[in-house]
Amino acid sequence: MPATRPSSPAVTADTSAAASAPPKRSALAGRLAKLGIHRDADMLLHLPMRYEDETRVTPIAEAMAGAPLQVLGVVEHAEVVLRPRRQLVARLRDDTDVITLRFLNFYPATLKQLEVGARVRAFGELRSGFWGEEMIHPRIQSVVEGEVLPAALTPIYPATAGLAQSALRKLVMRALDRHKLSDAVPEAIRRAAKMPGWERSLRFLHQPPPEAHLDALEERSHPAWRRIKFDELLAQQISLRKAYAARRAHAAYELQATGALTARFIAALPFALTGAQRRAVDEVSRDISLAHPMQRLLQGDVGSGKTIVAALAMLQAAENGYQSALMAPTEILAEQHYRKLAGWLEPLGVQVAWLSGSQKKKEREAMRAKLESGEALLAVGTHALIEDSVVLSRLGLAVVDEQHRFGVRQRLALREKVVGALPHMLMMSATPIPRTLAMSYMADLDVSVLDELPPGRTPIVTKLVSDKRRDEVIARVRDACHEGRQAYWVCPLIEESEALQLQTAQDTFETLRAELPELKVGLVHGRLKPAEKAEVMDAFVRNDIQLLVATTVIEVGVDVPNSSLMVIEHAERFGLAQLHQLRGRVGRGAAASSCVLIYAQPLSENGRERLKAIYETTDGFEIARRDLQLRGPGEFIGARQSGVPMLRYADLEMDIDLVEQARQAATEMLEKFPAEAEVLLERWFGGRADLLKA
Repeated sequence: MPATRPSSPAVTADTSAAASAPPKRSALAGRLAKLGIHRDADMLLHLPMRYEDETRVTPIAEAMAGAPLQVLGVVEHAEVVLRPRRQLVARLRDDTDVITLRFLNFYPATLKQLEVGARVRAFGELRSGFWGEEMIHPRIQSVVEGEVLPAALTPIYPATAGLAQSALRKLVMRALDRHKLSDAVPEAIRRAAKMPGWERSLRFLHQPPPEAHLDALEERSHPAWRRIKFDELLAQQISLRKAYAARRAHAAYELQATGALTARFIAALPFALTGAQRRAVDEVSRDISLAHPMQRLLQGDVGSGKTIVAALAMLQAAENGYQSALMAPTEILAEQHYRKLAGWLEPLGVQVAWLSGSQKKKEREAMRAKLESGEALLAVGTHALIEDSVVLSRLGLAVVDEQHRFGVRQRLALREKVVGALPHMLMMSATPIPRTLAMSYMADLDVSVLDELPPGRTPIVTKLVSDKRRDEVIARVRDACHEGRQAYWVCPLIEESEALQLQTAQDTFETLRAELPELKVGLVHGRLKPAEKAEVMDAFVRNDIQLLVATTVIEVGVDVPNSSLMVIEHAERFGLAQLHQLRGRVGRGAAASSCVLIYAQPLSENGRERLKAIYETTDGFEIARRDLQLRGPGEFIGARQSGVPMLRYADLEMDIDLVEQARQAATEMLEKFPAEAEVLLERWFGGRADLLKA
């Protein structure tokens, strides 16, 4: 093609020329802020999602349907037609053939660009239509005779309303021109990791040459992308290491193991601890005897015995005269912990106080007084524990169960009950964390893993059943309860939702009570008053209720060994981790246990993958790995993400080798290149790296 320098940026068919110009500064700042762009460094790291090749023109006769391409020609006809709907239809001819351009939404500026005789380039995907080969809503640009094609691939950036691609591209180019693109990673580390230079990589991704490998760019496997992802992972690892070191700089009470209470507790247990439990107990015991605060995550599959490990740590604190607090996310779970711990510890002389939002004022004040005086050495409760009125002046150990359900501020509030020395923190999770996620997002924590189940736990058989076979499932519930066992029937909603068409807990309760008149059927859900919930759960524990219809309030912590059957209604609507947690409510005794997953057709692809995963394995760590693949890390780690810089570009499955390299490089940078480490943190997080507090 004949050439001069490119003229004005392309005008998209659905955007006016005015709209594509950069907006006024104040409006522009607000729109950029929606994209997380507040400064030049953020603009440089706002990288393309994909690219379009406008560096070449395809003759119309050679254009192939199904792939994006660019044609250039003269408009030989253009008109607005009103049927079957109002649209702009134009014909573009080059030396080889003619093609139809069709616009369902358009502005006067588009009509002006497509006047008969106008010379334009059109970029879009060719498809067969009513008028023959056509492009629907192509991006068009007026060109003059002799105008050159772009010299680089066209980047397509994540955008927001009111900010056109052309405006974003201009802003990125300005930032590249005025920002010093110094390499924050020392050459020795960069060479060891076999990474290209920073400036070269960044410019390549914003302006790739026409010969660049598009697949490698869009799959983010190109060396330039690997450099970006390496730096991102390295910045994250450095921030986590710094947070870890900052915590260790604080003082904590040295809770030495005397064995006075722990030995008596272990001797009284009717079973032996597993090897994994003994290992975790030793790790926690060693940590809380040191003069800096423990920050340990105890993770284990459903039923692996985390509570006993926590109980032994709390007894070690009590041996030293210090208090412990255990905070759980729901009242059902917190009350179950209270009952279990009171039964274990009060015979040893350790008083346990219980605090919840539903307590009567007199009872709550009595519990608070016991804690304030030090008479009670253990507090168990919900968020009520972090209220200002609760005084724990000798708090030596804070335990947070299902830690991913609490935000950073809530975890901090428990730790901040003490002035001066910080309490040791033990966070527990029954959602095992895949190794790649632990290496990346949990690198600031010490991790103990319970990777074996106590003996006597029976395997759970999982069955997938269509909702058309509901009668067979009800018959199975009847049989299990007639044998003296108990069952759960879990539903995702409390009341009718027309949009989702789900069976509700209330309706299911009424149906099952009518279908199974010989059984006592109970109902528990989140809208019951706490006292009503407790009454229903107590009746279920005593076997006064044989079938418990419930929402997901029973997801964690509920332990009724006589329950051998779990039915989950509309299982396709639940998350994978949630299904695994619910399934773990059975199989806690010696009886053979089953989990029946009732699903409705049609299944989405994601729903099918979740049910396939839960059917194929009961291994929580394998389920966690698949869950990470399906959901991604942000959703997987839950509320913790509000305190950890999230990864934007690195992929934990694809880039595991980069995670390993970044872990090693982070140690070297903090030891040998602390100034460069700070530059890297500022570049990626801009002052947000100090969020890692809890």
